Amino acid sequence: MKNILTAAAFFTSVTLFAQTTAKDFTISGTAKNLQPNDKVYLEIAGTQPLVRIDSSKVGPDKRFTFKRKELDEGTVYQLNLANAQRVIVLIEGGETIEITADGTEKGASKVSGSQNNDYYQQLIGMYKEMNEKSQKWQEEYAQAEQKKDSKKIAKIQQDFEAASQGFTGKVKSMIPEMGTSLVALFATNFLNPEVDFATIDALAKRFEAERPTMKQAQVFVGNAKRMRGIQIGDAAPEITLNSTQDKPVSLSSLKGKIVLIDFWASWCGPCRQENPNVVRVYNRFKDKGFEIFSVSLDRDKAAWLKAIEKDGLIWPSHVSDLKYWQSIAAQTYGVNAIPATFLLDKDGKVIDKNLRGAALEKKLEELLKVNN
Repeated sequence: MKNILTAAAFFTSVTLFAQTTAKDFTISGTAKNLQPNDKVYLEIAGTQPLVRIDSSKVGPDKRFTFKRKELDEGTVYQLNLANAQRVIVLIEGGETIEITADGTEKGASKVSGSQNNDYYQQLIGMYKEMNEKSQKWQEEYAQAEQKKDSKKIAKIQQDFEAASQGFTGKVKSMIPEMGTSLVALFATNFLNPEVDFATIDALAKRFEAERPTMKQAQVFVGNAKRMRGIQIGDAAPEITLNSTQDKPVSLSSLKGKIVLIDFWASWCGPCRQENPNVVRVYNRFKDKGFEIFSVSLDRDKAAWLKAIEKDGLIWPSHVSDLKYWQSIAAQTYGVNAIPATFLLDKDGKVIDKNLRGAALEKKLEELLKVNN
């Protein structure tokens, strides 16, 4: 039986640091089982190693307070109560948050003061309820398998699927009302990208339009673009990036030729191994209406330039934004691994993908009507 995606996945899927307009926020609370002078730590959730950014001593009244500025448009914090209890708090800036906690390992806690945290606690409650049911069904499933009780097995599977679909349906119905909030990003972790991509994609487009500078949203939007990808038959989206001479070069400047968009990087072993084949194909077809538009996912310009020279990549169209996997072109084209190629016809339409070596050469012979 499949398991529901854990909420922890969210904390490792977003970029948690940024430098934008700072907004004040306050987190205060009580932890009844802590003692005066015990320390409460403010940490960034999900970081490895853990990033601890502030601390506060528990007062005689068992209260603690943090007053800080939110440097991003949204960060997932963790309140570490004297290493005894940890409480997640979602902050976008401007909040006054109140926490009531037990201060024990399995103690209860309540976070109030923002819709982000209200929704977060609702989602976690739903997840815990579903997880408890799932664990119970897994135990019953194991027992039914031992007894070879096919009817029981079928009933458990049916109940699980119905509950799972109900859970997912509830999450999907909540996401539009969450708007472009931090918790909306969190909620997508309970969705299956293959089944629920329409919901994920709609949210990504909304974030891109309404909150383009939110760093967590930028990562989410980039991932959604990669999932969306570019398919055979699609018009190839424009790419305009700086060349090795720091001058903008556009893909559309090659329109009218058969073009191979080649995503690669100097640090990519398979790319470097394939480069001799790419060079050979270029030399054979460059005078017959064929061109290459190379997009590097490098971060180090010197390494990029050195690889071009060493591998003899003599075609003129080499571009990069030096943003590694955050390359805007890679996101737009849905590139998750390199080398990745897209073959375009003379009108700029994608006619094939990921052709290499002999397969690429054969395709170009057909398109350019060149004999062996």
